[in-house]
Amino acid sequence: MTQIITKTGFVEETYQGQHFPFSALWDGQDLPESPFAIVLSPDSDPFDLVPWFERVDLVIIPFATSADGRGFSLARRLRHLGYRGCIRAHGHILVDQFRAALAVGIDEVEISADQARRMPQAQWQAVALDAPRYQSRLRAA
Repeated sequence: MTQIITKTGFVEETYQGQHFPFSALWDGQDLPESPFAIVLSPDSDPFDLVPWFERVDLVIIPFATSADGRGFSLARRLRHLGYRGCIRAHGHILVDQFRAALAVGIDEVEISADQARRMPQAQWQAVALDAPRYQSRLRAA
């Protein structure tokens, strides 16, 4: 079982479509009209997903470890390319990384139930608050 987290806290899973690997877009696999989700790999090129933006409702970016930041770069690039759907980080995201995840365009995080027990909702909500970031304080000086 997993837990979905948004900037408002722990939420129930609402996505009911199918999940496909990124490679399914080219390997002749029959894809539904909509909704469907694409699971990127850390070495995916988000530019290749651009023609599919209107059909993909959810992009899932796996984080195998909390030390691998490639998922943040993928999310940022998807947003810069114009993707407006939901981006979900899946896997090993730490509470301390949540603000960075939101800043690069990740809408929600999916973690294991075990992680959710170790990092309760109040911790995620505290990080997601719109508190001034240190960069804004530097610019004001």
